[in-house]
Amino acid sequence: MSIKTAVAAAAFGAATMVPAVHAADNLSVVLVHGAWANGSSWSEVVPLLQQRGLHVIAVHNPASSFEADVAATRRVIDDQPGEVILVGHSYGGAVITEAGNSDKVVGLVYVAAFAPEVGQSVNAIVSAAPEPPPWQGEIHADAQGWLTWSAAGMARYFAPDIAPEAAALLAATQAPLFSGAFDGQVTAAAFSSKPSWYVIADNDQIIPPGLQQMFADTMKATSVHVASSHVPMLSHPQVVADAILAAVAGAQ
Repeated sequence: MSIKTAVAAAAFGAATMVPAVHAADNLSVVLVHGAWANGSSWSEVVPLLQQRGLHVIAVHNPASSFEADVAATRRVIDDQPGEVILVGHSYGGAVITEAGNSDKVVGLVYVAAFAPEVGQSVNAIVSAAPEPPPWQGEIHADAQGWLTWSAAGMARYFAPDIAPEAAALLAATQAPLFSGAFDGQVTAAAFSSKPSWYVIADNDQIIPPGLQQMFADTMKATSVHVASSHVPMLSHPQVVADAILAAVAGAQ
């Protein structure tokens, strides 16, 4: 058994031992989507968590600015009756890094996500790469500066390991992102004071797996690897659910 397989098996074993948690227990799982998405991006994961008795809510962020997305996420956190496990995918990782400073948040789960340090933005992280990513040319900006993916680019780079018709649906229903959202800087990194978990997507073409590993190492996260594209919550939802369940167990 490889080290990665052993880590995944250990994480799965820990998660499957999590007792059922009900809404009355005052713990909620709040899911934060990434760019070009909305709360429905968690549609494969939500039922797996609900089957374990968890109260789950998916945020729908406006994608108009980093600050607006953090504020929308904070409103959902504040509206929960008790403690929160906060989960973020992709750009949503930057959002939870800032919004997760709420006293209600007792654990963070990053899913193929950015985890900027204080003073960093997503654009600052991406621009530090030695050359532009190959997918950059697949993103179109309209006259007002809102960004969308081409259908071909999304199928090739963003979500190549889901069914072609599912990738086509993803492209058709994507939520445009205002270009300035990636310039928002983290002012306080929640992972510096909160326990964290990280799902590293080993076949990710959007956020390089090595960069994800660096994020996980920096925050000293409990990490699990999965042979996934940038959308493990769609292609490997059980692995993502298990990581969230492990975070729930760690919070109890």
